[in-house]
Amino acid sequence: MTDNISSYLALNVRQLRSARQLSQVQLAQLAGIPRPTLAHLESGVANPTLSVLMRLASALQVLIEELVAPPRSLIKHFKADELPHRQRGAASVRKLLPNPLGGLDVERMELPVGADFVGIPHMRGSRKYVVCERGEMTLSFDGDRYTMAEGDLLVFRGDQRHSYTNVGAGSAVAFGIVTLAPVPE
Repeated sequence: MTDNISSYLALNVRQLRSARQLSQVQLAQLAGIPRPTLAHLESGVANPTLSVLMRLASALQVLIEELVAPPRSLIKHFKADELPHRQRGAASVRKLLPNPLGGLDVERMELPVGADFVGIPHMRGSRKYVVCERGEMTLSFDGDRYTMAEGDLLVFRGDQRHSYTNVGAGSAVAFGIVTLAPVPE
């Protein structure tokens, strides 16, 4: 386990430093650690103190967990059929973030002509952003209706009941972005 963490740390630090176009000398100066310490970290042979990890994480502007976690590949291609998908009546809803990303959810909604569906209320304190990409649709909230055309954006409390209806002559596509409420401590 320790060997894996050391190799994860080495790979993550090298990737993050490279992505930020920093030399070892520059990163060591930013983190306030000796350059040989950084070189040992990047080689996978170091056993850093918590203080060194904290300084390095701060300099790279990441959480310590991101330094010691299994490295993420730089690029991952998801085919459309690999993304989580569900039908809501005639409407199709597809997640655009296949891996959980704390506090954020993004979906693509496609509604055929005349289709409608009821949205699922989210956590109290969340915000929802809906942008109409194609077609025309209405969003309804407790009797209030808002008609959206291509490019329009509607922002509302995510914890309220809402519904979508395609009122146009063709298929409607919208993107929904939910920023989730922070978990109470």
